[in-house]
Amino acid sequence: MAAQFDPWSAEFVAHPYAAYAALREQAPVSYYEPSGQWLVSRYEDVSALLRDRRLGRTYTHRYTHEEFGRPAPDPAHEPFHTLNGHGLLDLEAPDHTRIRRLVAKAFTPRTVESLRPTVTRLADELVGALLADGGGDLIAGVAEPLPVAVIAEMLGVPEGDRGLLRPWSADITGMFELNPSAEVAARAVRASVEFSGYLRGLIAERRAAPGDDLISALVQVADGSDALSEQEMVSTCVLLLNAGHEATVNTTGNGWWALFRNPGELARLRGAVDELLPTAVEELMRYDTPLQMFERWVLEDTEIAGVSVPRGAEVALLFGSANRDPARFTDPDRLDLGRTDNPHITFGAGIHFCLGAPLARLELTESFGALLRRAPGLRLVREPQWRPGYVIRGLRELIVEV
Repeated sequence: MAAQFDPWSAEFVAHPYAAYAALREQAPVSYYEPSGQWLVSRYEDVSALLRDRRLGRTYTHRYTHEEFGRPAPDPAHEPFHTLNGHGLLDLEAPDHTRIRRLVAKAFTPRTVESLRPTVTRLADELVGALLADGGGDLIAGVAEPLPVAVIAEMLGVPEGDRGLLRPWSADITGMFELNPSAEVAARAVRASVEFSGYLRGLIAERRAAPGDDLISALVQVADGSDALSEQEMVSTCVLLLNAGHEATVNTTGNGWWALFRNPGELARLRGAVDELLPTAVEELMRYDTPLQMFERWVLEDTEIAGVSVPRGAEVALLFGSANRDPARFTDPDRLDLGRTDNPHITFGAGIHFCLGAPLARLELTESFGALLRRAPGLRLVREPQWRPGYVIRGLRELIVEV
């Protein structure tokens, strides 16, 4: 069944769900030779493994590369691995606990709610510009600029520099795809060097003249008892900028494409925006999950659904499959914007649960709400194409008109 799983196929990226169903039914834990990973496809198993401390996002807190049976990273990729390895997503306790505790203060429900007027205003301005043009690319015009502006504002990135962020982010996250090419790796390394250099300059400015932003707050913490190294600050800011918009951009694009493919549900939502929008956002995140796969290292010999997986192996937790598992979701291949029993794992679970989930929900609610209210006749111009990436799955563009 793993043969049906082909993350480098454009056809599979566009339509992965039949292959997922076959994996869940016939080989829920199966070894996939091309990527050297164990694919885990059922909701119950994926959810449990996200919380299982026998697995980790890294192994270097417990083993050397040699002890773990893995080759050391290519020295030519060192800038990327240094940047990525000091960020929350790839850290384990105690460093993960220490840094997350500090950064989490910026993402409490109260703090995020205080951002609502800003997010609402930005969403309304972007939708207004799209309407003034009679339509255009919804992703480039609304989906991308909104979360980039919000997270950049939180961090204190000057408005004139924000155009640098999305290209750097796209190049860095290319390394999260399976078996990235030498060209992709070279772009990621270059972006890592440039992004890190830019942030070190910004950190130096905030150290000299603190402002009312997250970088200033991290600088002040770095001088206290919970000291963050400069590299930890740089890596944290890059992760917040990357994770703070990649998933939101793709949920917006994927979500509108799902709505256009399900006109009955779109009409239902347009007729009851205020009532349905909260559950609609959750359902759109479940239905076409922006992060299709989340990888973990097996730190101890583990049994998964009756299959022995040895220490040193890597598991690929298939979020897209888990979110369509009929053992957990009623009629999972049907888009139901009123679905209330919806414990999707789009934001992950366990210690690596997405720190920015409240902010992502706010941004999605405001952007979908603005489009639904101000552009009730919004329609698709042509069928979109998916970008080649599978792990971070999204559309190239979504051309609409009003």
